[in-house]
Amino acid sequence: MKVLSLFTTTALLSVVGLSSAADDYVYGKDPKKDAEYDISMGMAGIQQASKDPKMLAQLFQDMQDPELMAEAKKMMESPDWKKKMKNLSNDKAFKANLDNVKKTMEDPNETAKMQAKMEHMMKVGQGELQADAKDTMAQAMQAMGDPDTMAEAARMMKDPNFQQQLSQMAKDPSFKKYVSAMQDMMQDPTTKAQMDQMADNFRSAL
Repeated sequence: MKVLSLFTTTALLSVVGLSSAADDYVYGKDPKKDAEYDISMGMAGIQQASKDPKMLAQLFQDMQDPELMAEAKKMMESPDWKKKMKNLSNDKAFKANLDNVKKTMEDPNETAKMQAKMEHMMKVGQGELQADAKDTMAQAMQAMGDPDTMAEAARMMKDPNFQQQLSQMAKDPSFKKYVSAMQDMMQDPTTKAQMDQMADNFRSAL
């Protein structure tokens, strides 16, 4: 029900005018304004994701990142955030919108329609993310065909700091889409042969 929950949250906030930080505001100077900025940007992102399949899929992918979710939890536990949300809950427009959403959610047919719509968007968005990952991996393979690029990659792999960064990157949930894309590409015999040859060249360069 996570997809439906996101859609409901978006509906709640879509007609509520959250104040955003001024264009010339420097983040980090005022905790209160920081909280308002975070809320505005966060809700704007959710609202946009409810209309963009790829952004929606990316949002849920990001939600699988423990570090990102820990930061979000920390932000929402801050006094400034809680105060802003309390003020928002007293907003007449917010309350009216909340009542409308509750009524909608009480209708099984409307609830099913919303969930089906968002689940379809998720499926489409995941397909788009996978296609982007395949394009990225294909470009990387093409780049690695250049001897200078191959030599530079081999040099970087010898750097302990880079190895540590690579290890951390592998733990990122978003990295899985590239692994999945590579696995799909390896199903093609020609691509697999190219990858095997590239791996041999890379080992030689190390």
